Amino acid sequence: MGFKMGIVGLPNVGKSTLFNALTKTAAAQAANFPFCTIEPNTGEVNVPDARLDKLAAIASSKEIIPARMTFVDIAGLVKGASKGEGLGNQFLANIRETDAIAHVLRCFDDGDVTHVDGRVNPVEDAEVIETELMLADLESIEKRRAGLVRKLKGNDKDALQQDRLLAAAQEALENGQPARTVEVDEEDKKAWKLLQLLTTKKILYVCNVDESDAATGNDYSKAVEEMAAAQGAASVVISAKIEEEISQLDDEDMEMFLEELGLTEAGLDRLIRAGYELLHLETYFTVGPKEARAWTIREGTMAPQAAGVIHGDFERGFIRAETIAYDDYVELGGEGPAKEAGKMRAEGKGYMVKDGDVLHFLFNA
Repeated sequence: MGFKMGIVGLPNVGKSTLFNALTKTAAAQAANFPFCTIEPNTGEVNVPDARLDKLAAIASSKEIIPARMTFVDIAGLVKGASKGEGLGNQFLANIRETDAIAHVLRCFDDGDVTHVDGRVNPVEDAEVIETELMLADLESIEKRRAGLVRKLKGNDKDALQQDRLLAAAQEALENGQPARTVEVDEEDKKAWKLLQLLTTKKILYVCNVDESDAATGNDYSKAVEEMAAAQGAASVVISAKIEEEISQLDDEDMEMFLEELGLTEAGLDRLIRAGYELLHLETYFTVGPKEARAWTIREGTMAPQAAGVIHGDFERGFIRAETIAYDDYVELGGEGPAKEAGKMRAEGKGYMVKDGDVLHFLFNA
């Protein structure tokens, strides 16, 4: 699995510039980071991971297939979006399909770029978007609960669970808190996720700063960082202008350009890593002469479910997983030496896959 991140923000905060820069970077580095347009406002990029290149080199893999991440440029979010302003209904629907929200905030002063509210205050901007998402959730909850009345009278089990969860979300929202603040029991988590409430999405605040502040941030981004910490959210500092410039460069020129600015990596890399941490994602690898491939799973995924990411038959017919830790694979020089050194393990259904594991699955067809 990959994951889908919706990019939201008020007008003139650099949201579309960032989206375009990220996808252009992927297109420019077609050998390692291909990009394809799924829809006009959707871009799929490959996740850079130096470990995959090392594994491929050791195994002499003919093809390298990184994990993928999808960005969705969700336009039209303005005050009143929950009531349909600025094509609000269409784009609020797009948010429901994402795993997380990257909320781009303007953290720079520029008299030539007009702010929709005539001032620069990223914390207030974040509150505007959050309010619209909360209002949209409240409206959705009220309609859904009204539609459950008949089933509730018949004591329908699923309806009772759904109404209970909707009521908990409604209470939080009416108290000015997003639905993600609701504590959900383990047995309710699947039903909770199916509600697809907008404010259950995890938030990554993207502080768009000037080039001069890209390495250190500024007072605006520090305020956002404090807000994110208080919410249990994440934040990352990026200069959309820099990302736009490096999207036109080859790898060598890009490294030199970033070094001159005091940066060690591109914003795309930081954004993806922050997204993985936010969603508690991990990567495992399958490696052979034909291909070296990265697969994305959530932390705590058991071996059969990890196998199912490749194909459902792998999960259904799972027998065992032959496992080599990444460090052992690299230090010993591949599968054969690792096996001879006793570093290949046979793991069963109860094995929790670890980040960096090199796996080979055995299954009954």
